[in-house]
Amino acid sequence: MEIIINTVLSIPLYTQLVDQIKKAVQSRKLKPGSALPSIRQLANDLNLNHNTVAKAYRILERDSVIITRGYRGTIIHPNAEENSTVDLRSWVINQLTDTIKVFRESGVTDSEIRNAFRDVMNNRNF
Repeated sequence: MEIIINTVLSIPLYTQLVDQIKKAVQSRKLKPGSALPSIRQLANDLNLNHNTVAKAYRILERDSVIITRGYRGTIIHPNAEENSTVDLRSWVINQLTDTIKVFRESGVTDSEIRNAFRDVMNNRNF
């Protein structure tokens, strides 16, 4: 599997990495149980900061596309093909778009929406 990261695109580097690994799973270039390089190795191979690769791996693990086993490495999840079709980012954007539309139709200003969003995000009690 070849991964190509384009630093000129406005798409975040970690998103490009996540998308390419999910596409490789969907096209069966990466099969369940296949080993992935370590974070450090992939970062070196792609000339990326290791935190960028770590963030991509955390997202892939959250989405059950990969399994990280500490010292034993990272492998493709048994249900990765099915799980790689889930796009939480798009879902969140759609939910926020619908909610903001309702707020705007109710007369709430963008500034009020931003302030309320910040307040909710800073409240860790939810």
